[in-house]
Amino acid sequence: MIEPVGVGIIGCGNISRIYLKNCTRSPYLKVIACADLVREKAEARAEEFGIEALDVDELLADPAIELVINLTVPTAHAEVALQVLEAGKSVYNEKPLAINIEEAKKVLAFAGEKGCRVGCAPDTFLGAGLQTSRKLIDDGWIGEPVAATAFVVSPGPERWHPNPFFFYEVGGGPLFDMGPYYLTALVHLLGPMKRVTGAARITREERVATSKTHFGTRIPVHTPTHIAGTVEFARGSIATLITSFDVWSSNLPRLEIYGTEGTLSVPDPNTFGGPVRIRRAGAEEWSDIPFTHAYEENSRGLGVIDMALAIRQGGMHRANGDLAFHVLEAMESILTAADTGRHVTLTSECEQPEPMPMRQVYHQPWIYPEG
Repeated sequence: MIEPVGVGIIGCGNISRIYLKNCTRSPYLKVIACADLVREKAEARAEEFGIEALDVDELLADPAIELVINLTVPTAHAEVALQVLEAGKSVYNEKPLAINIEEAKKVLAFAGEKGCRVGCAPDTFLGAGLQTSRKLIDDGWIGEPVAATAFVVSPGPERWHPNPFFFYEVGGGPLFDMGPYYLTALVHLLGPMKRVTGAARITREERVATSKTHFGTRIPVHTPTHIAGTVEFARGSIATLITSFDVWSSNLPRLEIYGTEGTLSVPDPNTFGGPVRIRRAGAEEWSDIPFTHAYEENSRGLGVIDMALAIRQGGMHRANGDLAFHVLEAMESILTAADTGRHVTLTSECEQPEPMPMRQVYHQPWIYPEG
C-alpha cells in the first residue's frame, strides 16, 4: 500500500473545483487544506470538499503537506512556487510555469537546491485521446512524422470568463493561455523542439467584458492577441501554430500530424478524450480509433497523482518542470521572433514524456480504486 502524499491547494478560483474533485478521490493523495487571498473563496471550497481552509502561511507551515498545487493567476505562479519551495514542499503549478523564462529558471534552480520536485499543467496529454495518438505514432501507423498543424482560435474569453483581465496582461494572451496545451501535446507526440519563429499583433487596444460579473468593463490589452508561429522539432518535424483571440469562427482542425504514410487527427489537447481519427495513405475515408488508454473524462489533477507516485516510488513524473520550461521558452521565443524578425534557437532540452500504461494492462488506479 502506497502512503498518500499530503496535498494543499493555493488559489481557489474556477479551476480549483475540478482539481479538488479528482484529487480528493485518489487513494494516492490526501488533500488536507486550501488557501486563497480571498478567505471566503477558500472557505467555500473547503466546505464543498470536506477539507480545511487556511491562510497561505498556515498552509505552508503544515508539516503534513508535502505537495502544493499552485492555482494562482499566471503573474503569481513563480512567486508562489518559490514560497512553496522555501517551505520545503514540492510544487505543481497551473500553466504556464511562469510568465517568463527568467522567473522559471529561478523556480527550477531553487527546487534543485531544496531537493524538491516541480510539476506543471497541462496534464491533458496523459489522457485517453493523446495517449492513443502517441501509440499510433510510436507504432508507425502514419510513418515518419513530417509536419503538424495546431490551431486554437476564438473571439476571446471576456465574453464568458468571470475574471478575464489577466488574459490581456503580459503572461496572458492566447499563446500563453492556450499554447501550453498544444505545445505540450506536440512535444509528447513528436519530441522536443529545436527552433521557432513567428509573427504577432494586438488587434484591439481595448476589450469590453460581456460576462455577467464584469459586464461593460473595459479591458486594456498589453499582450498580442493573434500569434502565428513555426516550430521545428529536433527529429525533423515542422509544426504551424496559430493562437488567436481575434477570430469569430473557423473550420480549422485543432491538431493534426502529417506522416509519410498517413494523417492523424488528434483531439483537442485541452481535453482528455477524443475523437482520434486516422487516414492512411490510399484510404478513401477517415477511421475512428478506439482508445488504447484510460481517462477520457476531465481528469485534471492526473499530473499531480503521477507526481505523487513518483515522489513515493522514484522516477520522473511526466508533467515535470523541464517539460514546462521547454514549452515556456518556445512560447516566449515565438514572441521574441515576432519582435525581432528572426528565428530563435531554443536553449532548453527536455525528455519526451514516457507513455502511460495501456488500458489493457492498467492495474494501478490513479484517480480512484477500481470497483
